[in-house]
Amino acid sequence: MSEKYKDKPIDISEDKKKDGLISPGEREFYDFREEERDEDFYHVDEGLTEEVIRQISREKEDPEWMLEFRLNALKVYKSLEIPDWGPPIDGLDMDHIVTYVKPKSGMKTSWEDVPEEIRTAFEKLGIPQAERAALAGVGAQYDSELVYHNVRKDVEAQGVVYTDLESALKGEYAEMIREHFMKLVPVNDHKFAALHGAVWSGGSFVYAPPGSKVEIPLQSYFRLNAPGAGQFEHTLIIVDEGADVHFIEGCSAPKYNVANLHAGCVELFVGKNAHLRYSTIENWSKNMYNLNTKRAICEEGGTIEWISGSFGSHVSYLYPTSVLKGDGSHAEFTGVTFAGQGQNLDTGAKMIHLGKNTTSFIDTRSICKSGGISTYRSLVEIRKNAKGSKASINCGSLMLDSESRSDTVPAMDIRTDQADVGHEAKIGRISDEAVFYLMSRGISETEARAMIVSGFANPVSKELPLEYAAEMNNLIKMEMETG
Repeated sequence: MSEKYKDKPIDISEDKKKDGLISPGEREFYDFREEERDEDFYHVDEGLTEEVIRQISREKEDPEWMLEFRLNALKVYKSLEIPDWGPPIDGLDMDHIVTYVKPKSGMKTSWEDVPEEIRTAFEKLGIPQAERAALAGVGAQYDSELVYHNVRKDVEAQGVVYTDLESALKGEYAEMIREHFMKLVPVNDHKFAALHGAVWSGGSFVYAPPGSKVEIPLQSYFRLNAPGAGQFEHTLIIVDEGADVHFIEGCSAPKYNVANLHAGCVELFVGKNAHLRYSTIENWSKNMYNLNTKRAICEEGGTIEWISGSFGSHVSYLYPTSVLKGDGSHAEFTGVTFAGQGQNLDTGAKMIHLGKNTTSFIDTRSICKSGGISTYRSLVEIRKNAKGSKASINCGSLMLDSESRSDTVPAMDIRTDQADVGHEAKIGRISDEAVFYLMSRGISETEARAMIVSGFANPVSKELPLEYAAEMNNLIKMEMETG
């Protein structure tokens, strides 16, 4: 591999080392930082040892089976090699990652009870306003634990459960969680799935009973504030027969000059004739290694829709997977990725057809500039018994300069001749004629290019709720104005 594309450790030269911070600069809306005093936060030691795992388990008051699960996952982690399918991650040193940082305040159900410095952080991100205006329930995680959780009474009245995973693990849904936890993403799936199984903390649990309809989205927001730390939330959503849910996740982190790690896990179970829309805007800072695993399984007639915006992070591995188990089940993935200077983002989607007459659609957009590297990687697998299945893939890449790189790596494994599969890929640049036309209407060149890129990403933004579409367009504009 050429020197240009090798991963390099995050720069921690002495002239930048002051408290681990990098000046906020252009990302100041997301790059604000709150000082974490020792008296307010509990930290485990750096690195991965059995004692660290036991410390985490004690703090979380895990049931005995979960402690054993964690310890087994640690053994699996140590036995597996670093994945070789994506970009190099040489700059990530697990011996210097703190895997658990806990606010001592505990979880609250009222914003007024959340500690002021944490509440201020989420208020800056607009979370309380969004909850009041357009959300059926909100969970807010700060570092490794949820600090706030609330759900509307009319949602609860339908029997819908939306809570933090730890509370659910010890309550009436404990057995349901044990039956589903890391069954879609087993710990031996890859090294960072095993890491997640060992140190997971925080996240959300949703159970929608048969026939329930959550017309207003539920949302979880994850904020990683501590430098040199990891965030390992676990999202478990079970949508029972005929139910309908829209779930949104957002995330952000300030920029530091030391590596941070995100290795979360999302498991989505979609029942017979049920529908789940899962939307994410990931806005990590550019010192983040985003090694996330997301997977859904659909029963007969079920539908999963993924809406994904991936911004920020130094390196990303992100390939949401849909397993179409039941006959007539359906999956869609719509995503956009923006890779700027110093970023190597390896993203895509996987569709696995098991049932008859299953259908899937992948529509992605990747944008790269200032030497950023964007790789689209997909898999469409149609098994022998999945007769009558259809799959369509459309991926487009927009390169904004000659320094950047965009690759498309599609894979198809079709094991029946009774299937219909199509794939289309395009790579291009912004038309000078289009820029000139907009400039002739009094628009600056920078604004013209940002408008064209926003239009290119429109398939994703039009599927998001208004406030999230606005945030995504703002992120695109910010990236266009900087690196």
